[in-house]
Amino acid sequence: MDRTQKAEAVKGLNGLFNDAGAVIVAHYSGMTVAQMGELRSRLRKAGASFKVAKNRLAMRALEGTQAAGISDLFKGPTGIAYSNDPVAAPKVLVAYARENDKFKILGGVAVGSVLNAEGVKALAELPSLDQLRSKILGLLQAPATKIAGVLQAPAGQLARVISAYANKEAA
Repeated sequence: MDRTQKAEAVKGLNGLFNDAGAVIVAHYSGMTVAQMGELRSRLRKAGASFKVAKNRLAMRALEGTQAAGISDLFKGPTGIAYSNDPVAAPKVLVAYARENDKFKILGGVAVGSVLNAEGVKALAELPSLDQLRSKILGLLQAPATKIAGVLQAPAGQLARVISAYANKEAA
């Protein structure tokens, strides 16, 4: 890489660290190309990505960002997983780390908070942003459904009483 390519890489990584909802750093030493491809495809399905960058460039890109606290994690063969949803990347990485012993989660940043490996695992157990939105929407719609049911109940009861009297007189 020449200087201009390095400057572009640092600029790209800096934007990534500023814009991502979650950035997770992991070691991938000893993994095959097929295993890396599998990890990347799982992350892509979840709306996340995985990038391998030179440690020095990554540490330069971290300066002045919300993720500056994770610069000490960039030692050895590290990869960066990132997503806009703070829970998407950690969920996939934690599940993949359970299946593959060669993949180790070191830590990361989510919504401005620096996390260690245990923090990333705890974050992965939370529901995703879409799941939380659907739960809130369900909670908001539930009272309206109950009100409609209460308002319709007296009319239904009145109709059943009239029907019962009609059947009684017919008999």
